[in-house]
Amino acid sequence: MSCLFNSMSYFFCQDSNTIRQKICNYLERGGTIIEGLDTKLILSFEQPNYIERMKNTNTWGGAIEIQAACTIWNTKIIVYNIRDTKRSKIIFAPYNNINCVNCIHIAWSGGHYEPIKL
Repeated sequence: MSCLFNSMSYFFCQDSNTIRQKICNYLERGGTIIEGLDTKLILSFEQPNYIERMKNTNTWGGAIEIQAACTIWNTKIIVYNIRDTKRSKIIFAPYNNINCVNCIHIAWSGGHYEPIKL
């Protein structure tokens, strides 16, 4: 199981497999992850069969899946880099950036995601 999907399940109240499947379905349909760029083109720069590999529960998720989740759940996701002494953060938002319903916080240590419970 991927810690990213487990972290998202804490906030979205769905099991991590369901979240993974919804994100993979969104990517398969060509759902927008970066405005103005074709999702299939972006994924073509990744390893072959990216979505098929992502469907495997042993595959780790990352920025692409976070961005897709933002749009699917209309949620801003703030990822804190806790291995950085400055505690830098990356803010992901739905591509349309219209009226985010929620904002969630996730810690990233360089190899592990963990929900931040505020």
